[in-house]
Amino acid sequence: MPDPAPLLTIGQVAERTGLSVHTLRFYEREGVLVDPVRRDPGGRRLYSDNDVDWLTVCVILRASGMPLPAIRRYTELVREGDGNEEERLTLLRAHRERLTAQIGDLTRCLDLVDHKVGVYEDVLAGRAAPCRPASAG
Repeated sequence: MPDPAPLLTIGQVAERTGLSVHTLRFYEREGVLVDPVRRDPGGRRLYSDNDVDWLTVCVILRASGMPLPAIRRYTELVREGDGNEEERLTLLRAHRERLTAQIGDLTRCLDLVDHKVGVYEDVLAGRAAPCRPASAG
């Protein structure tokens, strides 16, 4: 039987995930880890590869704008195990809708910026006269 995967220190997990040690402790306090963090005999935190994988999910959800209470709820549902997939799906679909709306808003913003970049590139290339409406600059 192969040796179990080695456990990682909080510093090693910080290095792997790009999270600070402070943030890892914060996530632990906030209850967004599926499994309790193990401790060595000296009380130092030890993480498994599964913990790192879950933290990666949490980081992506957080970066996408999911509020911490929603991540906590999703974690609770995963921790409970099978039987609550409908609620997990509802939570993730709601977040997907928010992301889709945000992407639409950002696309409209990008379109405006692209237009303005084109205008100024044309002005600087001498292909067009500068546009100077008082409020549209």
